[in-house]
Amino acid sequence: MCTDNANPSITSCFVLLKFYDLLLANHLLFKRSGWLIKAETSELYDSEEDCIHWLIQKTHCSCSSHTFEERVTEGAKMWFSWMLLLASLAMSTASSKSREWAHHGAAMFADLTPQEMNAVRDYLYSCSELGLTSAQDKSLKKNSILLMELHVPRKHEALRALDRGQAKPSRQARVVVQFGNQAVPNVTEYTVGPLPFPRSYQVKTFKGDRPIRFESRPISSVEYEHLNVVLEKIGAKANKILEESTGFTYGNCTNRCLTFSDIAPRGLAPGERRTWIMMQKFVEGYFIHPVGFEVLVNHKDLDHNKWTVEKVWYNGQYFDSVEELVEKYEKGTINKLKLQEHDEEDLFSTYIPRGHMNTQTNIHGAKLVEPQGRRFQVDRNFVEYAGWSFAYRVRSSAGLQIFDLRFNGERIAYEIALQEAIAFYSGDSPAAMQTKYIDAGWAMGTSDYELSKGIDCPEIAHFVDLYHYYDTDKPVRYRNALCIFEMTTALPLRRHFNSNFQGGYNFYGGLENHVLVIRTTSTVYNYDYIWDFVFYQNGVMESRVSATGYIHATFFTENGLNYGTRVYNYVLGNLHTHLIHYKVDLDIAGRDNSFETIGLKYVNFSNPWSPGHTIVQSKLHRTQHETERSAAFRFGKKFPKYLHFYNPNQNNKWGHKKGYRIQYNSHANSVLPRGWKEENGITWSRYPLAVTRHKDNEVTSSSIYTQNDPWEPVVSFEEFIRNNENIVNQDLVAWVTVGFLHIPHSEDIPNTATPGNAVGFFLRPFNFFDKDPSLASRSTVIVRPDEKGQPKVQRWTPEVVGHCVSNEPFFYNGTYAGV
Repeated sequence: MCTDNANPSITSCFVLLKFYDLLLANHLLFKRSGWLIKAETSELYDSEEDCIHWLIQKTHCSCSSHTFEERVTEGAKMWFSWMLLLASLAMSTASSKSREWAHHGAAMFADLTPQEMNAVRDYLYSCSELGLTSAQDKSLKKNSILLMELHVPRKHEALRALDRGQAKPSRQARVVVQFGNQAVPNVTEYTVGPLPFPRSYQVKTFKGDRPIRFESRPISSVEYEHLNVVLEKIGAKANKILEESTGFTYGNCTNRCLTFSDIAPRGLAPGERRTWIMMQKFVEGYFIHPVGFEVLVNHKDLDHNKWTVEKVWYNGQYFDSVEELVEKYEKGTINKLKLQEHDEEDLFSTYIPRGHMNTQTNIHGAKLVEPQGRRFQVDRNFVEYAGWSFAYRVRSSAGLQIFDLRFNGERIAYEIALQEAIAFYSGDSPAAMQTKYIDAGWAMGTSDYELSKGIDCPEIAHFVDLYHYYDTDKPVRYRNALCIFEMTTALPLRRHFNSNFQGGYNFYGGLENHVLVIRTTSTVYNYDYIWDFVFYQNGVMESRVSATGYIHATFFTENGLNYGTRVYNYVLGNLHTHLIHYKVDLDIAGRDNSFETIGLKYVNFSNPWSPGHTIVQSKLHRTQHETERSAAFRFGKKFPKYLHFYNPNQNNKWGHKKGYRIQYNSHANSVLPRGWKEENGITWSRYPLAVTRHKDNEVTSSSIYTQNDPWEPVVSFEEFIRNNENIVNQDLVAWVTVGFLHIPHSEDIPNTATPGNAVGFFLRPFNFFDKDPSLASRSTVIVRPDEKGQPKVQRWTPEVVGHCVSNEPFFYNGTYAGV
């Protein structure tokens, strides 16, 4: 123990012993240090004295600060110099290991390759007991593969590779098989492995071992073919009515044909498979060309010849059969429909430009450039940028996910993953009132079609092909379906002009706001969702979805105005609510985290500097949430502004618990009353935020079966929080719901535009770092006036940006005066 009479040799011992501790467990000390090199930034202390002062405080030295310089002898400084050099090497080694292990483990999360998919298919086909046949076989009484995707390893298995560099667990596939060729048809899921040479499979179950109803399976292309035959038969009976009413027919037609959109869920109770089908003009943008003719088809039977038409809706009137409609139409006892003659020149639903705009057409708009080349690295599914690193995949059933999200080598989240997207509608027609789209049921992740360069993503982006195995017999390649790019937001990350209030300035400082974006899309019929994860230089991550595409429109009726807006002569844009659900598995400075909300309360007290007066001001009010139920916030209730996840065992330099907070960009609300029929399938939609303990059997909050059986779903999110477990100092998962209400309007024609239709959330550091980590960015520019008052520019990047942007070097004047 050091005393006031400390001598150089003892002080040197301090340094040597602390350094020895570092060498004994460098990467562990890296995580809990702060004495020499700040763990989150890898930055050195500002001076040798600062570090030694810290050491003396930590070891309870009584050396007083005013005699500190006298205590630090040349001998101690010599030891310290050696320590700085060797500790830097040790820290570099630890950082290198962290990066190496992250890169090593990323492959665990990579989507299945086409070779792996083919190997799994061939292996399962060789298992005669499964009796598999082609998915394209026209019979519905068959056993076939519906879906194949990566089966992600359990978290604790993955962390052994990510945190210790140990061997990765064997890769496995998740395979969904439809068993239609048996007495009691069912859907069974399997895990198949090890890849790339599978030799075994085992049944994969959902929490509670719930069976998967065969009727809940997603609809296949073969089933659509049989539905088309039913519609052609309907057309053969009703085409006279359709032609007289709309000018279009179904089936036997040339250039004026009808097409259809099918509505889900397919029925009103478990075990049903009854679908409302809405007829539309088959023109460009047919989604907004309904014609007032809808039919309800029962297609539950696996013998498609036994399918029946149960209801018909024509011009606001219901009929029990097509024959009844035809009979009453011929007798003239119903209200007949007559649309105005279709105008081929009417561009209503097309993208063809019309109208006047002053923008020049002989030049392109602004574009992104990389003047000195790319600043991010992509190695297969492993991405690095400005301190960030992560692995990504695109799950066929649901979409984009990122894993092992780190900043400066320290993990912030283990998984951030899209779970579900829903759009629940209202309307006057049966199709409108039945529309409750739950998009994982349409294999939302497989709807990631090609991204266009220069529109969907910048031309400079890194594009990636994706492969899916869904309702097919071989992998399908989706070219350029994902992109990664750096961009400027055209807004500074931070800036300050420090005026001298005499027509000049003391200094100007600013930092460009560059971000990395990883993007894919889902086009689920009419709607296009643009999915972004955005990474900022200051340790902030944003998850954002932008909605565009065609509105879901139905035939206009006067009563329909209670449920939407007239957007064309015979078209109603139906009101609907979009909700998006995310899984956010946070690991803030380790797996053991806690959760609190922070708000404000008014306090009233006597003014200490003016007797007889009072002060009223806001005071921080913290609420520790100790159980899952207490951390499940209902829509319609007051929602806290600060949602703070922190590590109770790790402090930053200033004594605060290292944490991150979730900040919302959303105006979502619930879509149905609690417990009302279809709401049972989307119980996650009750909560803008729910926090649970991590469980390996609570992988996803939804499934591909919920769309066609929301009444008794195989995955019920409510069960995740029903046992009300303790969430203090535990491995926590935040389940985040964002969304918006959309009341269509005339400006949604032809398409909904993205401005104002983007929602999401931010992950923001909250005392996780000792200071803003973007201080490490060398894109900062500082301008100070020199002795002669001329601007003196200080920067750490090339003086000239590049000829594609500007040939002129950076210049800043900073003065202001009257003119």
